[in-house]
Amino acid sequence: QAQLVESGGGLVQAGGSLRISCAASGRTSSDDGMGWFRQAPGKEREFVAAISWRGPWTYYSDSVKGRFTISRDNVKNTAYLQMNSLKPEDTAVYYCAVGPSASIYSVYYHYWGQGTQVTVSS
Repeated sequence: QAQLVESGGGLVQAGGSLRISCAASGRTSSDDGMGWFRQAPGKEREFVAAISWRGPWTYYSDSVKGRFTISRDNVKNTAYLQMNSLKPEDTAVYYCAVGPSASIYSVYYHYWGQGTQVTVSS
């Protein structure tokens, strides 16, 4: 059973950058997808980005495309989300998740981290 631990969240000014990490222990070879989702207060959880552990595939939501970059280090079993040009509307709790394939849909992920808060001040 995979265990995911996010880190790196915090407070940043609009226009700034932040990188959050997700350490995935216990991940098996069948868990090929890693996704980042976020949930703002009073809103539903939404897809942010996803990546395949084995292949080159990456996916982004339209709201973060061109500003955020997802990457992974297979040796460290860690995924990253580099967030640039942050906006106040990016404020949310960010969750990482692992599933059989990279997907934009949360239902395809079996394991979730506890979340890390990202706050962007205006």
